[in-house]
Amino acid sequence: MQPKSAERPVNNTTYLKKESRIARLKSEIKRGKHYYILLAPYMIIFSFFTVIPVIVSFGLSFFSFNMLEIPQFIGWENYSRLFLSDDIFMIALKNTLMFAAITGPVSYIACFIFAWIINELSPKIRAFMTVIFYAPSISGNVFFIWLIIFSGDTYGYLNGFLMQIGIILEPIQWLKDEQYILWVVILVQLWLSLGTSFLAFIAGLQTIDRSLIEAGAVDGIKNRWQELWYITLPSMKPQLLFGAVLQITMAFAVADISIALAGFPSVNYAAHTIVTHLMDYGTIRFEMGYASAIATVLFGLMIGTNMLVQKLLRKVGT
Repeated sequence: MQPKSAERPVNNTTYLKKESRIARLKSEIKRGKHYYILLAPYMIIFSFFTVIPVIVSFGLSFFSFNMLEIPQFIGWENYSRLFLSDDIFMIALKNTLMFAAITGPVSYIACFIFAWIINELSPKIRAFMTVIFYAPSISGNVFFIWLIIFSGDTYGYLNGFLMQIGIILEPIQWLKDEQYILWVVILVQLWLSLGTSFLAFIAGLQTIDRSLIEAGAVDGIKNRWQELWYITLPSMKPQLLFGAVLQITMAFAVADISIALAGFPSVNYAAHTIVTHLMDYGTIRFEMGYASAIATVLFGLMIGTNMLVQKLLRKVGT
């Protein structure tokens, strides 16, 4: 009987700990009930339109489903087909990674540099320059401007200029030649990338406590670069993280620009991306199981890159 009586206090202690945790949780919810009520509409919408679709898409990636017949479980067949048999997907994956590796960091750094420079201007000039830099991202179908610039005949602005100064003798098919298409799309993507991240950085620079800069000068900060690294960047970590998430999402989700400039599909799939591949199987062929596998891979790439960027941003200013 001795072992049983010895176990009883341990069980009672564990039960009391669980009970105290539940009581603390209830008191926490009761104390912050107003915040939870205010958050409820967003969380409901977010759950229905983001969380649940992601879970359903992941589950559907293990099925064969054409939206007409009952889904049939096929296990990992969609993923094996994706990485072992689908040559077009591998081209799309390579193009998407190149997009992300170039447009992501370049546009992120450019957004911050322009925001940092513009923040030093007077309020009226700063407001005007902010509108100028932000305008391309909120414009409608601005792609026709670039279609004129990169037109493949002598009327294209770029061809006309290069022929006029004697660099080329005949027009270049910028949007039909596969060696140029991807770089043209990358250029346009960079032009359009000065959007919400740029505004977030401007807002972050405006909220920096000036007393920190004065205290830094007393503590030995001697130039603007030290001020940037030890005061500005650490004070802007929320905005930096927000901008990084947006730029990563934009870099991996390139589709509209590619379709508008290079067509769908582009010549020899030179500007084909994971999203255009997803659109092909999801909205044209209606192979929803296979499209879900593509979406899951894209989601995994985004999540992995975001985690890596967050880890790097934690080291800023340390």
